[in-house]
Amino acid sequence: MKYMLLIYENEAEWDALTEAEQQAEMGEYLRFTEDIRRTGNHESQVPAAPLAPTTTSTTVRVRNGRTMLTDGPFAETKEQLGGFYIVEAANADEAIALAARIPGARRGSVEVRPFRADQG
Repeated sequence: MKYMLLIYENEAEWDALTEAEQQAEMGEYLRFTEDIRRTGNHESQVPAAPLAPTTTSTTVRVRNGRTMLTDGPFAETKEQLGGFYIVEAANADEAIALAARIPGARRGSVEVRPFRADQG
């Protein structure tokens, strides 16, 4: 079954890390990605990807036929969506175990969301 692992982190905490600390964590992400590719858990049709900061985002709403744009994410939160993986896992327990290995889970959170059974 396919799962999306949505990585939420506080952008300010990431920015507060030294360049060496950021590079070390990015190395951990690369090793994690290589490991899940090797074990067959990585969904090869869709890449894992970090996202640009929320300051580059736009939220779109359509109400009564009118399109409204808001700079930034939809809601003010302490953690922002920072990236994602799409993985193949036998069950939710395996997907949760994979999510727990993502470096961002140490400072933020990783939402584990299954794809609908009729879509995966």
